Amino acid sequence: MTGDIVETKQCQLKDPMDLFHSGQVVKICAPMVRYSKLAFRTLVRRYGCDLCYTPMIVAADFVRSAKARDSEFTTNKVGDHPLIVQFAAKEAQVLCDAARIVCPFADGIDLNCGCPQRWAMAEGYGACLINKPELIQDMVRHVRNQIDNPRFSVSIKIRIHEDLKRTVDLCQKAEATGVSWITVHGRSVEERHQPVHYDAIKIIKQSMSIPIVANGDIKTLKDAENVHHLTGADGIMAARGLLANPAMFAGYEETPLKCIQDWVDIALEHGTPFTCFHHHLMYMMERLTSKQEKKVFNVLSSTSAVLDYLNDHYGV
Repeated sequence: MTGDIVETKQCQLKDPMDLFHSGQVVKICAPMVRYSKLAFRTLVRRYGCDLCYTPMIVAADFVRSAKARDSEFTTNKVGDHPLIVQFAAKEAQVLCDAARIVCPFADGIDLNCGCPQRWAMAEGYGACLINKPELIQDMVRHVRNQIDNPRFSVSIKIRIHEDLKRTVDLCQKAEATGVSWITVHGRSVEERHQPVHYDAIKIIKQSMSIPIVANGDIKTLKDAENVHHLTGADGIMAARGLLANPAMFAGYEETPLKCIQDWVDIALEHGTPFTCFHHHLMYMMERLTSKQEKKVFNVLSSTSAVLDYLNDHYGV
């Protein structure tokens, strides 16, 4: 474990469920491979994000390897809460062991039951779990039984079935086993860019007593408000919308220059690797730059070149 993580033991962990009982729609940063790491979470929390997830971590690797733990999970005691660590897992005890490791430093774990990527499905992770409700129940039950902290949340993130009755059944079984909330990406495993089935999320919400989070194609604060009204969801989770505009939940239509400046400051302070630092800026500046400017900016190859460009063109 890194020094950052060790320090966190002293921090005051929060109960994410308090957010869902606040009467406000909970604004959530999705688990994004490579992107929803500590520096980016720090940024979106400054702009109205209530709850952040880590990128998906393969629980078996995390439990087995100290190197994986150091590279995959970093947090700090200053303000990275409430924080949910998302795991890919297919065995109850492995998920438990991973949960036990992060429990002192995070506010909950989430089981990925929605990733449609071929590698994940082939390994028995992600979206293939929506066809194994008993296995999901077993994993949730194990974590509930072995983690002493009653405020530590256990959630799942799913996609929907073609036959929605199966999804409702899955959610009800998960609720009965003690899941804290369920995030529903309103597409089936086969669907990628098709319209999101917000009507399906509404039906799931109406069938459940626990909080439901809606996910899929939320690009602006107005989208978030509309989806809340359409579905009745207790929380709204955004992924690409936040990558393109980390200030989205604060109501900005496009990334403000102040947010770009904040990202530069945070990324440099955290020692963010250049590729990640640069990629985030490419996403943030997508709507601000012309095709010609993108051609220049996107091939810059050092932090100093990026800083010079931002200073010369935007005064950042």
